[in-house]
Amino acid sequence: MTAFPNVYLTGFGAYLPGEPLDAEQIARRLGAGPRGAGLRARVLAANGIRTRHYALDEHGEVTMLNEELAAVAVQEALKDRDLPLESVGMLAAGTTQGDLLVPGFGSMVHGRLGGPPMEVLSAGGVCASSMAALSAAARAVRLGEHDAAVVVGSELVSRSLRQSRYTGERAGFDAEFLRWTLSDGAGAVVLEPRPRPGGLSLRLDWTHLVSYAGERPVCMSAGGEPVAGQTWLDGPDVASAERAGLVRLRQDVKSLPALFRLGLREYMGLVRAGRFTPDAIDHVLCHYSAEHFRGEIFGLLRGADLMIDEQRWFTNLHTRGNTGAASIFVMLEEAWRSGRFTPGERILLIVPESGRYSLAFAQLTCVAADDDGAVGVDLAGDTGRATTAAPTVSAPASAGTPSPLTAWDGDGEVVRWTVLELARVWAEFERQVRATPLVRRIDTGTATLDDYRRLLVHLRQQVVEGGRWISRAASNFSVEMFALRSAAITHAAEEHRDYQLLERDFCAVGGTIEEIRGARKNIGSEALSAYVFHQASQPDPVDLLGAMFVIEGLGAGLVLGWARALREQLDLRDDQVSFLGYHGEADDAHFAELAHLLREAVPDRAAAARVVRTAEVVARLYAMQLAEVDA
Repeated sequence: MTAFPNVYLTGFGAYLPGEPLDAEQIARRLGAGPRGAGLRARVLAANGIRTRHYALDEHGEVTMLNEELAAVAVQEALKDRDLPLESVGMLAAGTTQGDLLVPGFGSMVHGRLGGPPMEVLSAGGVCASSMAALSAAARAVRLGEHDAAVVVGSELVSRSLRQSRYTGERAGFDAEFLRWTLSDGAGAVVLEPRPRPGGLSLRLDWTHLVSYAGERPVCMSAGGEPVAGQTWLDGPDVASAERAGLVRLRQDVKSLPALFRLGLREYMGLVRAGRFTPDAIDHVLCHYSAEHFRGEIFGLLRGADLMIDEQRWFTNLHTRGNTGAASIFVMLEEAWRSGRFTPGERILLIVPESGRYSLAFAQLTCVAADDDGAVGVDLAGDTGRATTAAPTVSAPASAGTPSPLTAWDGDGEVVRWTVLELARVWAEFERQVRATPLVRRIDTGTATLDDYRRLLVHLRQQVVEGGRWISRAASNFSVEMFALRSAAITHAAEEHRDYQLLERDFCAVGGTIEEIRGARKNIGSEALSAYVFHQASQPDPVDLLGAMFVIEGLGAGLVLGWARALREQLDLRDDQVSFLGYHGEADDAHFAELAHLLREAVPDRAAAARVVRTAEVVARLYAMQLAEVDA
């Protein structure tokens, strides 16, 4: 099979403007009124940043341009590699906000550096823009288009965080949060098709970048709302947009946990694809905006039994701050300079971006100049997977995405395979559910009261029959399946009155009992009901654990979020969303019982495969049921 040459990171540079500032000093530089002191203290305590850097003097005046920060970092990287600027054939730059609206940031950095004509790329985005620049430059070097490229990530956000920008409208927590989280800096790396002579290099084994913007709403933004007439360019003048707070950076903080779950989904997918195994990673450099989120990330990885030893994680967030697109290169430069890497060690880079939910990963391997065992990069990998990357994993370790169910220490091969295959099913199920028009409206805050009423009407028809098919399944379990029969009987007793909660909610939001009881099942509900009744009628229908996984998992994983969103969007009372709220909380307990049954009642791989298959079918039919609400 044809292979491309390797590409190596051979030089590293970083630049952090000014002296390190502590909490009191940053408040003086940015300006902070007494009203926000409590919020500032809370954010600083959560993010764990002790010192950071600003391109602002003691009076809050800007001392440098973003392009200047980037240019210094590039010069430092070239100096580290002992290369002249004239040897560089490509400059790729990533930033959140350049100094000028036009031209592109990369062109401005090139202009600041001087030097000969070269290919220039400006990567837009937020934190992952520098990784996008890295991926593009690496492809160019692998293709033989350039003998050397330099990649830089840079941010100068402090000028936008000064108190003078935080008066007037839209000055809530989502804006203030970023004031005390972000800071300035730049980091750069040199790429070449050969290792660094007489020293160490980091071989770039593969990169993986993915956007979920097709499924997710905006999380971090500046410039208003993505609606015609509501952006900063649509008003009569820029001053009015400034007064309205439209140009202010904002972060939907409550949505950030969803980004980490998506990150775990991609992480597990890379393990399943054989890109790496957690045990084979020697160092992890992960960009996260606050120490508080580190705990959430670790919790998700431990829950999925895919945690990399905490001692292998490196961060300089506490002393360098959150420098956005620059963070991953600022981290990498410090780790490199401190002698952290030795030949043969693998480094995993992880950058989640909250702008509109993007994720970037890369694997590096430390190599000596005369000791690089790589053959090349094979063309089958869409993101440059090295043929000598970490060994592939066996079937029990395959994984696709997080789900409400996770593996436990001590699980056997059959259970672990089942859990991780169900995680794969959940990934596709959640994607299909979120793609339905109704759920998209709930997720984007545009659902109406009529949407909510129709959702209740269509859910009732399925809920009414839930207790019936569970009861039928109970009657078909043999004495050898006593535990499953007992669990089914108990669960049927809990389920068979749930539709009454649903009816009360419907009437509480303006519907009538005759309307909801007289409605017929939609096509998806008809198909789902027919399928689960058929499966429940078989002897020892163990595979219905797959159906329970999907249906109860919807409650544990998504429904509580719907309840909260609808309550906020439609200004509803708790007693008007009692069914969704109850299931969102109660299904956690149901899932604990389901986890126990999977471990006790699935005897072999064949039975496990039937559980997974039933989960796949039920997931598709349930998504169809939700899609048919708008039909």
